[in-house]
Amino acid sequence: MATQHSRSAARLMMAPAVVLLLGWMLVPLIMTLYFSFRKYLPLRGGDLGWVGFDNYVRFITSSAFWPAVQATLMIVGGVLLITVVLGVVLALLLDQPMWGQGIVRILVIAPFFVMPTVSALVWKNMFMDPVNGLLAHLWKFFGAEPVAWLSEASLPSIIMIVSWQWLPFATLILLTAIQSLDSEQLEAAEMDGAPALKRFWFIILPHLSRAITVVVLIQTIFLLSIFAEIFVTTQGSFGTRTLTYLIFQRVLESQNIGLGSAGGVYAIILANIVALFLMRIVGKNLDA
Repeated sequence: MATQHSRSAARLMMAPAVVLLLGWMLVPLIMTLYFSFRKYLPLRGGDLGWVGFDNYVRFITSSAFWPAVQATLMIVGGVLLITVVLGVVLALLLDQPMWGQGIVRILVIAPFFVMPTVSALVWKNMFMDPVNGLLAHLWKFFGAEPVAWLSEASLPSIIMIVSWQWLPFATLILLTAIQSLDSEQLEAAEMDGAPALKRFWFIILPHLSRAITVVVLIQTIFLLSIFAEIFVTTQGSFGTRTLTYLIFQRVLESQNIGLGSAGGVYAIILANIVALFLMRIVGKNLDA
């Protein structure tokens, strides 16, 4: 049993890491809050003083704000739907005995380790290019007119690119959960004559509920700040401008630090609202 002295020593050793972590989080947040109440134009006069909530009003009343929020939520929802559904299917397939199972699993998981900018460039130039892309050649082979994906189907294209990158993560988590399932339950259900669909619905899927919850929560945290894939492919055009990209435009392109900081505060609020909503809907699975 730990003594009072050992507990004090543990707290003392952990203190530097805790202070560094708090500083890493709090300093940028405090600076964002500070600049959100000021008119700060680095290339056009610098700090022009206190403006109160003017930046917040200007940002939320902008014609680009609500379309950006809508695009953000559509991308998050689309990616979560694709990765969870296909992740369950791939996890079930990879759990089956096959020749070269280890190599297949590595190949399936590999896209998760590709940088977002690299994967977006690969999809943009190798697959979705309307002239030389693989999809264009496939369309021509079947006698169809090639599609300019990033302009004619921009939002589905972004969802496809991001889903390809996050699908291995969902598959890995769900495959681990499936491998922890007691095989005796499935064998007993099979001996009782339960068909495969019912075994999946009443045994496998409930067992995967906690893993699906983890996948949804973790992916949502990262997907709300999606930026690189949009910057590389569409640069916010054709309805793909998310809230993060809108903040980028206000800060770097418009050189308005105060307005961008107000947008950052809105992004934090949106992330917390979505996180609370998800925790209320699916968070109960973590306590089951």
